Amino acid sequence: MNTNNLFLTFCGILAACVLSASAAAQQQQQQQQKKPANPPDSTQQKKSNAPADSSKKPATPADSTQKKSASPTDQAVLLGQFGDWGAYRATPGGKKICFALSKPTSTVSEPSGRNRDPSYAFVSTRPSEKVKNEISVIVGYEQKAGQDASAAIGSARYAMYTQKDGAWIKNAAEEVQMVETMRKGSDLVVKSESSKGTKTTDTYSLKGIGQALDKVAEECK
Repeated sequence: MNTNNLFLTFCGILAACVLSASAAAQQQQQQQQKKPANPPDSTQQKKSNAPADSSKKPATPADSTQKKSASPTDQAVLLGQFGDWGAYRATPGGKKICFALSKPTSTVSEPSGRNRDPSYAFVSTRPSEKVKNEISVIVGYEQKAGQDASAAIGSARYAMYTQKDGAWIKNAAEEVQMVETMRKGSDLVVKSESSKGTKTTDTYSLKGIGQALDKVAEECK
């Protein structure tokens, strides 16, 4: 995977959050028209999701505190929420991508208490690049150099190579099999180690993943 593909994948997550920020901003504006003006609400900055400097690294939710608005082509549309997975469509740079996205249902870290950005698992499709069902994870902090992460669904195990705070299936040929296993499984367990030695186990529920992927496939043919 090249850097451009890497960045486009993460754009989907950022764009999905922009819509929420925009809706919140409109709601706040309506409220302010009914009462005396207050200082800017700092929570809007927390909800804005655009990379501070996307030229240096893949964008992640933690990098998205600078940009307050986005063009329509940068916004993601929620196609549907299915169990614990959402299906989205976005057009970063005018190129359509679709992805299924979920957050961990449980996390265990050793040692605990260290700062960490939000983590996500998603399966993305980019028709313009002929990429279908690419599995990746945002871990939430920079990974230990040269240290693979791992993904498990029941007894099936998959190695994941890491870059910055992301992880991808090491053997791309396994992705088709892994997607089918995810459809049939109950949980996805991702284990990783940060650059500071924090070992983390994230568990993602796979409830709804099949429906979300079907919606993604329908939208991004």
